[in-house]
Amino acid sequence: MLRTTPAVPLPHRTPVTNPTLWIAPPGPSDAPLSADVECLKWQAYLALRNVPNLLRTDVDPAGALDALPNLQTDNTTLLAAHLIPQWADQHAQPEPDYVSLEARDESRAWVALLEGTIHAALLVSQPTPSYLESLVSMRPAPPAPINALLTPPPAPLTGLTSLLPAFGARISYDAIYARYKDAIAALSDRLGTDKWFLASPEPTPLDALAFAYLHAIVVSSNATLRIEVTRRVNLVAWEWRVREQVRAAFK
Repeated sequence: MLRTTPAVPLPHRTPVTNPTLWIAPPGPSDAPLSADVECLKWQAYLALRNVPNLLRTDVDPAGALDALPNLQTDNTTLLAAHLIPQWADQHAQPEPDYVSLEARDESRAWVALLEGTIHAALLVSQPTPSYLESLVSMRPAPPAPINALLTPPPAPLTGLTSLLPAFGARISYDAIYARYKDAIAALSDRLGTDKWFLASPEPTPLDALAFAYLHAIVVSSNATLRIEVTRRVNLVAWEWRVREQVRAAFK
């Protein structure tokens, strides 16, 4: 016998009253800072520009637009990360510029260093998750294989005399760590005693990116990475100061 049951009511949808940044969850005892360096970069970017917004950390990365982070500006609008600066320009003071055209050009080299050499070191330092952990983890997968971050690209696993087609990549971990040490030393020298990188009077996108990577290193379980930062007083003091500023923006 057929029986009709009443419809199950959908849970009440809370309206979005403030811009909300969707990020990967924080690490243990590190809230509200995301454990994902890309999400943390955009957290710092908005915080350093004094753009008020809320955080949401319960979003499955598979449900994000392109990839986390996303910015939900109202009940119907969700922005991918690359659109956040344009939105911020409409809701805050203009983005601070670099002190000169030369400094702006130089910033591109530091961005390449952070997203290439330093990001590669972070990737190889991470323990490989088990199959079960990879299924239940909310943390997004790396956006690119490590060999795509290295310049020049590593040689393939198979040589010219192999009967098999070239595949894989011959990663030299010693070379990655050596480049990482040089990169951290250069970063420390360039910061010196300045308040912001490249002697900018106000924080720029480079500062948000540098903070994201320095913080990821400071809280990393890999002592080899951490010691290269912690032995440099100016980087430690700078990271701590910016960390407190970013935390305060999301309380």
